[in-house]
Amino acid sequence: MSYTIAVRALCEFTAKAGDLDLRFTPSPTAQEGIAGHALVASRRDEGYEREISLHGEFGPLHVRGRADGYDPRRNQLEEIKTYRGDLAKMPANHRHLHWAQLKVYGHLLCAARGLESVKLALVYFDIGSQKETFITEDAKAGELRAFYEEQCGRFLAWAEQEIAHREARNEELKAMRFPHADFRPGQRQLAEAMYKASARGCTLLAQAPTGIGKSIGSLFPLLKASAEHGLDKIFFLAAKTSGRRMALDAAEAIQRSAPLLPLRVLELTARDKSCEHPDKACHGESCPLAAGFYDRLPAARSAALQRSMLDRAAVRETALGHQVCPYYLQSELARWADVIVGDYNYYFDISAMLFSLTQLNGWKTAVLVDEAHNMVSRARKMYSAELEHTGLRILRKSAPEALRKTLDRVHRQWNALEKEQDAEYRGYAELPEKFMGALQTAATDIGDYMAEYPQWFDADVLNFYFEALHFGRLAESFGQHSLFDITKSGSGTRASSVLCIRNIVPAPFLKPRFEAAHAAALFSATLSPWNYYSDTLGMPENTAWIDVESPFEAGQLDVHIAGHISTRYQHRERSLAPIARLMGEQYERRPGNYLAFFSSFDYMDKAAALFEQQHPGVPVWRQSRRMDEAERDAFLARFTEGGEGIGFAVLGGSFGEGIDLPGARLIGAFIATLGLPQLNPVNEQIRERMEAIFGAGYDYTYLYPGLQKVVQAAGRVIRTTTDRGTVHLIDDRFQRPDIRALLPSWWRLPGS
Repeated sequence: MSYTIAVRALCEFTAKAGDLDLRFTPSPTAQEGIAGHALVASRRDEGYEREISLHGEFGPLHVRGRADGYDPRRNQLEEIKTYRGDLAKMPANHRHLHWAQLKVYGHLLCAARGLESVKLALVYFDIGSQKETFITEDAKAGELRAFYEEQCGRFLAWAEQEIAHREARNEELKAMRFPHADFRPGQRQLAEAMYKASARGCTLLAQAPTGIGKSIGSLFPLLKASAEHGLDKIFFLAAKTSGRRMALDAAEAIQRSAPLLPLRVLELTARDKSCEHPDKACHGESCPLAAGFYDRLPAARSAALQRSMLDRAAVRETALGHQVCPYYLQSELARWADVIVGDYNYYFDISAMLFSLTQLNGWKTAVLVDEAHNMVSRARKMYSAELEHTGLRILRKSAPEALRKTLDRVHRQWNALEKEQDAEYRGYAELPEKFMGALQTAATDIGDYMAEYPQWFDADVLNFYFEALHFGRLAESFGQHSLFDITKSGSGTRASSVLCIRNIVPAPFLKPRFEAAHAAALFSATLSPWNYYSDTLGMPENTAWIDVESPFEAGQLDVHIAGHISTRYQHRERSLAPIARLMGEQYERRPGNYLAFFSSFDYMDKAAALFEQQHPGVPVWRQSRRMDEAERDAFLARFTEGGEGIGFAVLGGSFGEGIDLPGARLIGAFIATLGLPQLNPVNEQIRERMEAIFGAGYDYTYLYPGLQKVVQAAGRVIRTTTDRGTVHLIDDRFQRPDIRALLPSWWRLPGS
């Protein structure tokens, strides 16, 4: 078996040394880097070769990559690096890595073209000044071959270890059996669809009921596919911590059933949750876990990979045992893990690590997206950005003197935008050019200041810096898929505003992510209608669709529609009494634990107060605004086996999905809303854009997202094949044929 490695990955393994140092990053954005490379290439003479594919062998190693440019007339090979700020402040180990890459490319070029020597040129291109700085060196082919062989030799032992790991892994995966005695109803159908998606190399939308074991039903077949279809990695992505935990539990169950399987499972944890020194900057002069990071990394990496389950606790324990940063150790381990469990953003965000590594290394990956009904809203947030004027005003007073002028310029341009807008809210077709220029300059100045004073640390300035960078990145790709809007609040000296680049259709951003994966599967209990998700998420044309048969029978769930009640905003006051009466009658017929969902906290509080007044003997507890984790746990703890009472909650909140209350812990739900998003200027802007793009403005903005929340909430009631329960859908619109068509097919609706 051969082992393929990219030139950059080879050099990062063998040539990185010294401190972890982020003072020279974030560097230019991806778009700026591409534009910078293109500009440098455009300045070269005719005959200049761009993006030269090169490859070479060393024992079982297959080394490949693309050199930036080669001038045959001058026999000069160039490696182009874009940057901002003072080049003299670039850490020495960054420059050392750049030279290593260029020398490896130099050998591959000499070998491919029979050259006896070549001039190597590191070309540093300043994004701000558009100037090039050349650092050149004449190199003989023999010297470059010796360097190449040295790097490959240093990596070879590790590569042979990885080849052995993969061969052993694949042999065990081929022999692996499903970890339980049998598949649950519907689980086999889901697993077969997952395996076929990998075999075809396509994307799959799978609507699969809650309770069939989707985590293990999707992970198991793709592990089998890893051996059969040559997959390098499986990414299991979830929206919430509970989803990631279920994926890790599924992996542990598989490992227990196959004790000889050498499977490496890695959990990715957000930086703010894994940073040991949040008050320090990421470089060796500030953080002790950054000092000498790359010198201690090899030992930490080897120790970590002796463990099969690398969850957050295991990564932290290993990292601190070797005095390296846990967050950046997990980033390194992503290169060597077989299954990676993390949040959506690790593959789909604008600067997603797993997507970048997939492209860099040419991995053949399978991407699993759990609870995929969340993807539209989550992806919109990934590709949206906000800036608050109040925060900038405070920042101007506390920022270092050297940054006041540049922040004042942003403030003046912001004031001009506020004065031009009379309305409280307004959407714009174009970005404000002068403001964006001032913001970009401010971000550059802050970056330069950070490089100038490495010991300086100010959390507020850094937060503004990263927000400005994100705003600028999204501005580069601004188009029909997004809106720019300004929301004003207050008046006089208290006037303020929020500027937002608001993504509406994430499809243009996500489409390349799906295309980069060998196979991808999005699964959830609520993925109807499929075209809504396909359109908004940018799924490939060959996407397959499956509606997994429900393991539940219609007789398990009594569905009632209160067609005499309207929960529309103008009718809410008069709806309170009949809702309280309906709930009381149901509770009297069958006492037990219920959840009652409403469209807002105000509506919920009024309904709960009236119900308590009319039914004082029934225990009642309510969801409150901004509950912390302990308060959410306390709310759920009231739902005990044999318990009685009604928990009042807001639809779309913490208790409308992702909670598991099987058996008598929950025997019914009242859903007093269609879940439609609020009618406001922002949603109306979204509706207009959806209408223009897809011709389905109301459905894509209001109806489908609303009904998805309803079905998710109702899905809390029946969790196993032995559960029995009741759901009351409270609104006359639930009687409409178009609404009923969006409800689960296994429900027996009144009148059907």
